[in-house]
This record gives sequence, C-alpha cells and structure tokens, in this order.
Amino acid sequence: MIRIKKRNSTEKKLLKSNKMKSKIVKKARGIKKTVKPCGILSIDTVEGCSNEKFADQEINEDNYEMEEQVSDPDMEVEYEAEKHKRDLLKLQKSDPEFYKFLQENDKKLLDFNVSDEEADEPIDDEKNEKSDIIHKLEENLEVASDESDFEPDEDKQEKDSRVITLKLLKIWQSEVHTDKSNKTITALIQAFHAALLRITSQEKDEEPSYFKVEGPAVFNGVIQLCVLELGPAIRRFLGIRLESKQPAHKCKKFIKIKRVLKTYFLDILKLLLGVTSSNIQTVLLKHLHYMSALLSSYPNVTKQLIKQLIHLWGTADDTVRVLAFFCILRITNSQQVTVLDTVLKSMYMTYVKNCKFVSFKGLPVINFMKRSLVEMYALDTNFSYQHVFLYIRQLAIHLRNAITVNKIENIQSVYNWQFINSLKLWANLLSVTYNKKTMQSLVYPLVQICLGTIKLVPTPQYYPLRFQVTQILMDLGKETGIFIPVLPFLLEVLTSYDFNKKHQKVSMKPLHFTCLLRVSKSQLQENGFKDMIIDVIYGQLLEYLSSQSHTLGFPDLGLICIIQIKQFLKTCKNSNYTRKMKQVIEKIEQNSQFIENERAKLTINITDFKQIEGFETQIKNKGTPLSVYFESWNKLKTIKRNKQLTDNEGLADYNLPTIKTVKNNVVKKKEGQVDLFPSDSEDDEDVGKRKRGKRGGKKFVKNISNENNTIIDKDKQDIVEDIQMDEW
Repeated sequence: MIRIKKRNSTEKKLLKSNKMKSKIVKKARGIKKTVKPCGILSIDTVEGCSNEKFADQEINEDNYEMEEQVSDPDMEVEYEAEKHKRDLLKLQKSDPEFYKFLQENDKKLLDFNVSDEEADEPIDDEKNEKSDIIHKLEENLEVASDESDFEPDEDKQEKDSRVITLKLLKIWQSEVHTDKSNKTITALIQAFHAALLRITSQEKDEEPSYFKVEGPAVFNGVIQLCVLELGPAIRRFLGIRLESKQPAHKCKKFIKIKRVLKTYFLDILKLLLGVTSSNIQTVLLKHLHYMSALLSSYPNVTKQLIKQLIHLWGTADDTVRVLAFFCILRITNSQQVTVLDTVLKSMYMTYVKNCKFVSFKGLPVINFMKRSLVEMYALDTNFSYQHVFLYIRQLAIHLRNAITVNKIENIQSVYNWQFINSLKLWANLLSVTYNKKTMQSLVYPLVQICLGTIKLVPTPQYYPLRFQVTQILMDLGKETGIFIPVLPFLLEVLTSYDFNKKHQKVSMKPLHFTCLLRVSKSQLQENGFKDMIIDVIYGQLLEYLSSQSHTLGFPDLGLICIIQIKQFLKTCKNSNYTRKMKQVIEKIEQNSQFIENERAKLTINITDFKQIEGFETQIKNKGTPLSVYFESWNKLKTIKRNKQLTDNEGLADYNLPTIKTVKNNVVKKKEGQVDLFPSDSEDDEDVGKRKRGKRGGKKFVKNISNENNTIIDKDKQDIVEDIQMDEW
C-alpha cells in the first residue's frame, strides 16, 4: 500500500510551479529527457498536479516527444524561451486561478530567462532540490534582515536632510548671526531657490536645488528668513557697512558667495516677474532696495532687474511705483556710468506710453512719473543734455511737419496728450536745472515749440489745449525768471470769440479743461463752455500778472492789458463776464500805482542791472497788492476744484431725514461672548416674521424699512482695520 500524503492547495501549486521551472531549465540546457506515455502516471505526477485538466493537458502536449540531443544550445535556448511563453499563455486560458497564484508568489517563473552563465553550469538533482527548498523559504524571508533594516534608515536620513522643516529654519535663524563662514548664507540662498522652484517650472539651464520645500508654512518661513536676515548677514560676512560706498566685488571674501549671490538675484527677478500681489511686491522691493548696493558686481543681472523695475514704475500700484523708483534711483547712483543711459531712455518711453490718455484718476500717476523722471535727468545734466536735446528736436520736427504739410494726420501728431505731456516734462526739467549752463540753451527752442503749438490751429475747439500750453509757459517763466509773452494769447480769446452769442444747450455738468485738449461741437453750443473760458482767462491773467507784479516795468505791461480788456467790456453784454474783467482791471491799476510809488522813491539807472535786480527782489519779498490777492483767491479756488473733482458737493446734503427705529429692532449690547454669525433657527424666525408681516400689509413695509435703515451709534459700529505689512 502506498500512502499518498495529502497536501493543501498552496503546497500543490508551489510544487507544480517548481516542477514546471525545473523542466524548462533542463530543456534549455540541452539535457536528454524522456517523456512517459499518456496512460502511465507516477506518484510525483499526481502530487504535482492540483488540477486534473492541467495534468492531462501537460501530458498530452509532451506525450510523444522523442529523446533528442541538443546540437546548438543557443538556438535551443531561444526556442525553449518562446515555447515557455506559449505555455504560459495556454496556462492563463486553461487555469486562470493558478496563473494568478504564480503572479502573486512566483513572478520569476513568468519572466523566466536563462542566462549564458547558467547554461554553462552543470545541473544535478541535488541542486534542483535545493532550489525547491529556497523557493519554499521565500515566504518566510519577508522579515527584513539587519542589512535591510539599515538601508531604509539611511535613505530616510538622506531625505530628512534635504527636506526643510520649521525646526531647521529656527536653527538657521540662530546660526546666521553667529556663523562667520558662508555656510549658513549658502544654505539660505539654496533654500530660497528651492522655494522658488516649488511654485515655478524648472528651466533647462537652471541649477537643480539641493533642498526641498514642502508646505506653505515652510515656504513662507524661507522667504521671510531670507528677506529679514540675508542682507545683514552678507554685509557682516563681507565686512561692508551700510554707509560705505565700497563695491562688494573688491572684498576678499566675495569670491566665496559670488555664484550663489547671483542665483539669489535671479530668483528675486523671477519672483518680481511672476508675482502680481502688491503686498508681496512691496516686501520684495524693500528687500531689493537694501541689497541694491551688491548689484554693482553683476551688470547683466542689473539690466534685467532695471527693466522689470521700470515696468513696475509705470504700471503697478502707488506704493509699488514709489518703491520701484527708489530702487532704480539707488541702483543708478551706484552704477551711473553704465546704467544711466538705458535708464533714461527706458523711463522716458514708459512715461510717453502711459500718458497717452489723461483722466482725473490717472493724473496723479502721470504727475508722479513726471517728477520722478525729472529727478533722474537731473542726476547728470551734462549727460542728460544729449537726451533732452534729441527729444525736443523730435517735438520740433513733428510741429514743422504739421505746419508745412497741414494734414489731419500731422496735426494729430501734435495735438495729443503725449505731445503736451512731453512739453510739460521738459519745461519742468528746465525750470529745475536752469542754474546749469548746459540746460539754459534749451529754453528758447522749447518756448518756440510751445508758441508754434498754440498758433497751429487757433480755433475755439482747441481752446483747452491753448490754456494747457499757456500754463506751461507761465510755470517755466515763473521758475526761471525769463520773460515770456503769454498775455497776447490770453487776450486774443477775449477779442476773437463772441461771448454775446446765445447758447443753444444748457450744460448739465460743468466743463473742466484739466483733462481736455479739444471740445466737441455740442459742447461749443453749451453755456458751460463760455463760463469755463472766462474762469480760466481770469485765473491765468491773475497768475501771470502776479508773477510780474514786482518787476520795474509792470505799469507798462499792465497798460496794454487794460486797453484790450476795456475793448472786451465794450462789446460783451453778459454782466457776469464783465464783472470779473473789471475786477482784473482794478487789481492791475492798484498794483501799477504801488510800483510807481516805490519807483519814485529811488533814482535808478536803467543800464545798472544789478540795481534793478535788487529793487525787484526787495519788492517781491515785501509783497505786492496783486500777489497778496492772488494767493488768497488761489486757496479758495483749489478747495472748490477739489470738491468738484471728488463730487463732495453732491454728497454734502446736510438736510438728512431722521428715521425712527422700532424698539424691537434695536440690537442691545450683550455682555460676554457675542455671536458673530446667527444660527439657522434665528434666520427661520426672521423669515417667519416677514411672512406674518405680509398679511399685515402696511405693517410689513414699515418693519422692512426700519430694519434696513436703522442708524447705528458710533460706539456700537464695527470698525474694520486693514492689515498692513510691517516695515522690514
């Protein structure tokens, strides 16, 4: 009796896979093999088969295989490998459960390939039995050995050393004050680079980061630590004081941080290019302003940064604009020889692009850009003279083409805001730098361009542009002390325009010439147009005459003005217009009498210019009646203009209706904790009250009006404060 030991299904499958594996190996190595006929089954065959169908199929396939001697081992190996693949496919179709078992427990059998070294080695039955034992022990080897325990810990330590944590940031923050080497500085710059790579895509030429930044808290911590501590740490490492003007590349230790510092500036540039939040831009620009002295060692990076700073200066918010200008100014002062040319060109082109349209909201921005650009040109007048001469010459060429060709396109190239704002810019610059001899020669061509602009199209439709140019000339003459004949262009309007003509339309809103160069045909027919002309002429006459009121020849200047104004009074029948012009004549006569009395006290030689200049300065410091009147009138005018621009007159309704509140709707102040958000039950109660109010008719309307119009006391009113960034 032969007893067959019962085995479970798992052991049977393992034995079956081992038999199959050894069979393929023997065939591949060219060993002779005898296959038993179909009707004879041994005990080993029965034990190795867990599925009768598979056993029959295996025997039928190899049933009539003859004994063979392998002639070419390499060809036989390839043949057996292909056959092995075919057998596995058949196995997958016939017994999918066993095939799945092999996938989970013995993947080597499915991916079996015989190497050349194994083909040369002899195989015996003892080695085959050992392979069965080793295969059985694979399940027990899931518990890792000592070596396997050591390797994951080593990888974990390597991963932890690269990933930045908040604890590591605290260590760096303490070490950056005490570390005299460049180790902590380099680590901070690399961490900043890793934080930047977290939010941007890495380029091909960009250096990979050693550290890894994970999480928003660590990201903010890295940025904050670099912004606060990196600048002072670099100065301590290089031994540069904040007041010293020594360039960084002349320090001995600069070579150690030259490369990493360049990557840091490039990362700041990328952040400025990608960030749109004004708060983040403010922080970065303050940090860059502190670090700008170190940029002198990197001219290529400096040009890219200046380009982005000029873009922010022209398009960003107000605070960002100011900080960007401060950075440009500081960088230009430290690298004036190499940077000033490109800065002046780029800033002027940005100014011209952004002053294409003028509105009440955009006017402060244009004025800021104009003042800051004047400051940049005033850094080196000898160098900026070439730029100013070139741009004034371009304006003159546009004006000459408009006069000679006399086409609409050429006239529009002069009568636009870009041309007028350019005149304002150069007039402001020449008034600031008039004490420099190089800039004095540019005053005459600029004045001639302004006068030619007024004469180009002297029609009532372009009166606003005329007043813009006359204001430019008055400001230039007031600051430089040069006599510019502006009165003829103001008095010409009084004599040429018909103020007696009745208006066909009533203007609903008052016209303002502040942001206008040209009025439409419908606006010409409104009464507000004539009112605004008289107001502007009245104001500019007082301003111009007050600036000349201390001069020795004011009585002669005022005489011509009085004669032309009297001609206007004879023709004009509007009492409001004549009253203002009579007041101008009165102030001119009063000031002329004052100058004649002062002039009679002294004997002045007309050829002695120093004596005349001393007399005029004495009268100017003393004050004239016309200048005193103009100052008081100008204060009232500015207040009124600001109210009109901000529409405060429409909002200033002092007769507000009083609203009585119902006691039930008054919210009493509770002690202790207050609920910020109402619960759902309270909302349901309010909805129920409103539904009940609908049935009451008028009561419902009254309750709703009281709920919406309840006046809250100042003590009970909630105050929302804006969170402001700390000054770094």
